[in-house]
Amino acid sequence: MKNYTIRTEQPRDFKIVENLTREAFWNVYRPGCTEHYVLHCYRSEPDFVPELSLVLEVDSEIIGHVMYAWSHIDADDGRKIRMMTFGPISIRPDYKRKGYGKTLLDHSMRIAAEMGAGCLLICGNIAFYGKSGFVVASTRGIRYADDPESDASYFLCKELQEGFLDGITGSYRDPEPYFVAMRNPEAFEKYDKEFPAKEKLVLPGQLG
Repeated sequence: MKNYTIRTEQPRDFKIVENLTREAFWNVYRPGCTEHYVLHCYRSEPDFVPELSLVLEVDSEIIGHVMYAWSHIDADDGRKIRMMTFGPISIRPDYKRKGYGKTLLDHSMRIAAEMGAGCLLICGNIAFYGKSGFVVASTRGIRYADDPESDASYFLCKELQEGFLDGITGSYRDPEPYFVAMRNPEAFEKYDKEFPAKEKLVLPGQLG
């Protein structure tokens, strides 16, 4: 890995970061992508954590970004357990698989812990996130609300405070702002036209 800098995202970075996010996710999970629009809209949400919207720079160029948001677990005893989620986490395609993603993630998780987040819950690939200490959330008693009948092996958890989840069982639902493109497709299409045209492709391995 080259020398890098991680810093808080600034308003001047917004469009650069959104384009980076679009490039990182284009045709990965579906033809095209919507992650850049999620990021664009999430910045105005009250649960968005500006201190954890971080960019990673190499040679003064932004090649990585991650954003966090406050969320909660609906505990079986009726409590709402405040915690954090994150994503999208984006690395420029020509810098992927070189360690920058894990570096950015591990750095951001240290800050999240300092800010009082007891755990993180996300959907992701255990092959990547497991290297940073994530486990399948069902093994810690947390169910994925949109897939409650399975172990949801893609639904992952990491405690940032040891013992935070002891004695807690419950379910978790992705925050509503993550579905903004689905809820308002016309606004998304208008926004996406601000970026260079790219071909949407159906590729093996997409979620369908």
